[in-house]
Amino acid sequence: MKQYESADTLEAHSYVPPFELTKGQPSPIAANGGISYMSYERNGDAGTTAATEDALALVATGRGQAVIDMIESAPPGPITTKWGNGFRGYDECLEYIQAQGIRAPEGGLVVPLRYTIHEEPSYSIVSSNALWRDTSRETEASALRKNERDNGRRSLYFPQILRDGRRMKEYYPGLPPTSPECMDKLGVSLGHCESKCVDFYNHEEVERVFYLEMEQLLLDFFPDATDALVYNHDVFDKEYKGDRREDQANKNPGVNGSYAYIVHNDLNDNSGRVRCRELLTKNLRNFGRVQNYTEQQADEKMSRRFMSINLAKPMETVRQNPFVLCAWPSFADQPYITNYRVYDDRVGETTRFTYRPNHEWYWFPQQTSTEVSMLKCYDSVTDGSVSRWSFHTACVDPTAPEDAPCRKNVVVRSFVFF
Repeated sequence: MKQYESADTLEAHSYVPPFELTKGQPSPIAANGGISYMSYERNGDAGTTAATEDALALVATGRGQAVIDMIESAPPGPITTKWGNGFRGYDECLEYIQAQGIRAPEGGLVVPLRYTIHEEPSYSIVSSNALWRDTSRETEASALRKNERDNGRRSLYFPQILRDGRRMKEYYPGLPPTSPECMDKLGVSLGHCESKCVDFYNHEEVERVFYLEMEQLLLDFFPDATDALVYNHDVFDKEYKGDRREDQANKNPGVNGSYAYIVHNDLNDNSGRVRCRELLTKNLRNFGRVQNYTEQQADEKMSRRFMSINLAKPMETVRQNPFVLCAWPSFADQPYITNYRVYDDRVGETTRFTYRPNHEWYWFPQQTSTEVSMLKCYDSVTDGSVSRWSFHTACVDPTAPEDAPCRKNVVVRSFVFF
């Protein structure tokens, strides 16, 4: 990747996170060795110019297209990868699972899960980016749009066993899924909430009622926590017939009509700290309680332990398209692959992962409306004593009736401080 003059020689206007890896963790598959694009700021752009140029340079190499060509030109049947056999389609992978007689423990399920097989960083130029409205850059925009559409074509389905998360003590004696110790060890856990929120499609009611309920759940769940902040949410309902439109200006996320069918995590070493800092000091894209920390106060707060937790609560019992979570110990020694989300004023970072047969997946079958699945997206503790994050995806349950309704749930994102 092309290198840029760093913030050591430029006047920096953005918060540059310290480059941190978990003890024993391999370096990520990322641009610039994993250093945040905030380090390559130009005239207050938070590194977005450098990120866009790198995205175009990566497209020009043709390596991403080569992966697609390999998948599409492979003969019928399993595609051999260095991690195991992958499949182009869900049904093909399911047939393989059935033919091989792969079985899950009681309460579990064997399903095809979709992983990237492209071990290079990826880029997403978000819809609000000015690039899309710049008529002088239509050629670049076209190349970037195609590349992002093609991200899904660089993935395959692999067979995985889901364990019943409610039976956690059978796999880890003395470790109930409803405990903070479970979150510390595995990065996943199960909470409880009997919400007073009546209409989860009403973003104002969700922010007024449900955000506070989730903050209280977090404070009750983590007895050592001093503060919790829920800062945004998403609603998922494939069958929703109303207005789905997103309106960020009015803090309305809209209603998602699809589920994230690729293994990923929402944050990483850089973005966990950046996202926290911009919420505390700038209220950037904060749908929750207004924060008014100075830079110095934010430094002090973030010098202690803090975590990012996603919480997913169904509106009704989940019959299809369950939300599934992977436990930290099964991938702690695996490098993540950074996906850069390029805005006009920041470069966010999410992660993807390649398949391993020993990934330890959990689900909560028939998850009810009072059960809240919890997954860690970031932990500031880097000494290896606790989980740093989990990763997650949606899947299709092949045992559900054909007319089973799709998952309807609300997912909130939060930070918890100690």
